[in-house]
Amino acid sequence: MNVAATAPKFGQSVKRQEDGRFLRGKGKYVDDMILPGQLYAAFVRSPFAHAKISGIGTEGAATMPGVTRIVTGQELAATGLPPLPCGWAITSRDGVPMKVGIRHALAMDTVRYVGEPVALVIAETQNQARDAAEAVMVDYEDLAVLTDITDALGDGAADIHPDIAGNLAFDWELGDESATEEAFASAAHCVPLTLRNNRLVPNAIEPRAINACWDAADEQLTIYMTHQNPIGMRMFYAAVFGLAAEHKLRIVSPDVGGGFGSKAHNYPEEVVVAAAAKLVEGPVKWTADRNEAFLTDAHGRDHLTDVELALDEDGRFLALKVDTKANVGAYLSGSGSLVPTYMYATMLSGQYVIPAIHARVRAVYTNTCPVDAYRGAGRPEAAYVIERIVNVAAERLGIDQAEIRRRNFIRDFPYQTPLVYEYDSGDYEKSLDAALDLADYNGFATRKAASKAKGKLRGIGVSAYVEACGIGPSGKLARLGGGAGMWESAEVRVHPVGTVEVLTGAHSHGQGHATTFAQVVSDRFGVPIENVSVIQGDTDRIQAGTGTYGSRASVGMSATLRACDRIVEKGKQIVAHLMQVDYDTISFEDGIFSSTDSNVTIAFAEMAFAAHAASGFPTDEIEPGLVASSFFDPPEFTYPAGVYVCEVEIDPDTGVVNVASFCAADDFGNVANPMIVEGQVHGGVTQGIGQALWENALYDPDTGQLMSASFMDYGMPRAGGLPDYKLVFSGVPSPSNPLGMKGCGEAGAIGSPPAIINAVCDALDVTHVEMPASPEKIWRLCRERETA
Repeated sequence: MNVAATAPKFGQSVKRQEDGRFLRGKGKYVDDMILPGQLYAAFVRSPFAHAKISGIGTEGAATMPGVTRIVTGQELAATGLPPLPCGWAITSRDGVPMKVGIRHALAMDTVRYVGEPVALVIAETQNQARDAAEAVMVDYEDLAVLTDITDALGDGAADIHPDIAGNLAFDWELGDESATEEAFASAAHCVPLTLRNNRLVPNAIEPRAINACWDAADEQLTIYMTHQNPIGMRMFYAAVFGLAAEHKLRIVSPDVGGGFGSKAHNYPEEVVVAAAAKLVEGPVKWTADRNEAFLTDAHGRDHLTDVELALDEDGRFLALKVDTKANVGAYLSGSGSLVPTYMYATMLSGQYVIPAIHARVRAVYTNTCPVDAYRGAGRPEAAYVIERIVNVAAERLGIDQAEIRRRNFIRDFPYQTPLVYEYDSGDYEKSLDAALDLADYNGFATRKAASKAKGKLRGIGVSAYVEACGIGPSGKLARLGGGAGMWESAEVRVHPVGTVEVLTGAHSHGQGHATTFAQVVSDRFGVPIENVSVIQGDTDRIQAGTGTYGSRASVGMSATLRACDRIVEKGKQIVAHLMQVDYDTISFEDGIFSSTDSNVTIAFAEMAFAAHAASGFPTDEIEPGLVASSFFDPPEFTYPAGVYVCEVEIDPDTGVVNVASFCAADDFGNVANPMIVEGQVHGGVTQGIGQALWENALYDPDTGQLMSASFMDYGMPRAGGLPDYKLVFSGVPSPSNPLGMKGCGEAGAIGSPPAIINAVCDALDVTHVEMPASPEKIWRLCRERETA
């Protein structure tokens, strides 16, 4: 029977296969799991941003009801537990390796940020553990607090780590400094700007959680955790706990409620809970509350940058120089050294031909939560720098903001930038035209006049972003300091009745992999999408993989496609014997095998049954069964790009910025499922709007307390403050993978903040406004504008 009619094609909008169980409340999350003999954990956390620990009193807490054990840093150190590593090696411009502050899973003698874990209480119930944690008495001796980048680098600033003078983790550079200076010396125009990229809290809807169980009889550790890369974590925990045989360590990441990069790291809390499970020889569960998430989930962004753009008389770019101070927090997190260097500075060419670029990045320790990857991870910071300075230059030279971009666009691909990357494909002018048309750019003057008649200020902003994603390629990453390959694997299993299982090392935490991966299989095999199951997140079932981050689903889907191709090739061999025709005459399309030498056709499911029945073909030549695997290591990154146009309307009496219109033209290459991709763009743009207008992780400079540590104080975007997004895809396929995909998960968060701030500056007729453009800030600028 030909079942191809129910098989959706790659590129069609198909409803998400996984949403039914989520809507019925049937999702499987770590906190839902209760194991036999379940114990619960609560952390004792530092209320100080910087202090010496002079003593930890556990006697009273240890006798409280239900308490089974209290673990301190000294006890963990005695077990041989090593400090947490930073996963990316960076060398300073003087050749000295980066200076890594020692980070113990539980603080030993000094705490360096509010919320740093000091001890762990294990009890029979969650409430008992939390009550006992509050009863643990820790003696602290206050030390000087530094939360601001400039203060931490200042003369006479106290050292946060005793062996790291001046709080400087590294002083790194990229690009040709001498060529850049020469270009500036001969430039007709030099346009400077100082800007700050505000610190953000990830705020995934599901907080971090872990349930770890040690089986003393088998000496096996099983960990259920909210993570984006469970297989990578198996390697990490095997090293931390000295489990040379990885089959003695099982990590399961079931359904995960959002990640945005914040669940891709190795956190101290999870390490401590896993170690505690070994100590008590039983299951121990910890789920962060929202306050813990605010204080300790790795924050994002927090850059202070001086940027200057050199242009000729015609407004063409000659050179760019960037000097960034990156706040990495109290410790270098797992990717804390990667994000402000190779994820950031390498993208400073943007979509433009800029012959000479030089970037300097200083990573600075402060008494704040460590900073790591957050949706976009370095790419949003780069786009903000380049797209803001381009608009300032357009204003300075009297050139329209769209025209100055068009004048400097890269047009020939592949294009080697001055900063490591070679862009694979694109048509930036096509995206610009599509975005301007979608936004009715030429009709803006009419809408501005209408707003003015109502006493409102209206502005329009353009931004053009490009990013590198589709991570690997492993060889290039190794040359940039990476410590492991970043390929992806897939195993495709076809059952006797023609149903299919896909086992992937990628991990979905909201991206819709159960649908898009199944679409690849459904399209290739011609089987109903309902007959395809996508299995992820269990290291006992998945052969290998490196998780999901950096918009790398294209890598996992390409591995899946290659495994499917191998299944089809084997199917052709089997069918050739079944039809008694030559292999070269067999073709396969829409789920049907046919031959130019026969009028007989065989459906995919029939071939699958024959493969398992082992009848009709010689098993000494063709093995029974139907399983294939693939490891795909892309030859190059992919480079999604796009142009965003935003309109804002400002009420000068209240300072409220209303996003009146947001139009996006994105080049994601070939799109697997337009509906899902639109959802990804919606989410990314919403987070970008949040950063531009409301979100700000703000520390008290004297005490180091996070002053925006709840949803009462931290400005999250809400549906009522968002426009109806207008989207169009203007894809140019990528040559770096067989599907021609580029990636879409981070784009919205990369291109939207500069578009919004460009629009705000246009409305106010000012050169720059720092993010977030909060009502109070805008109200004050409006008052200054009236006075002027």
